[in-house]
Amino acid sequence: MEELTRNEERVMLILWKLKKGFVKDIIEALPDDPKPPYNTISSVVRLLEKNKYVGFKAYGKTHEYFPLISKLEYRKLFFKKMVAGYFDNSLESLLSYIVKEEQLSDSDISKIKDIINKNKLS
Repeated sequence: MEELTRNEERVMLILWKLKKGFVKDIIEALPDDPKPPYNTISSVVRLLEKNKYVGFKAYGKTHEYFPLISKLEYRKLFFKKMVAGYFDNSLESLLSYIVKEEQLSDSDISKIKDIINKNKLS
């Protein structure tokens, strides 16, 4: 499964929130002002459908779209690719980057330790 482009991701984030919708619903949910043209969003949705991210139910010539992949499934895929591509498959490198670059507070670090300890016990 391919990584989403920025425009595809914007549309998917809306579809994940709406659960299903017509192109006009997606356009209305976009925060853009002015709104993008109908044909632009329609093209993005058709690409998502072609790439098996989105399915549809036809009502004559009108289509109602819905996600075929959950946000959680995509997050897992994207995260694995990000860790592999940018951190050489090293979660230690990722965590080190987060701690250094995000300037975590002692409270944040404590919460991370708690999460790790809770998940070790599971």
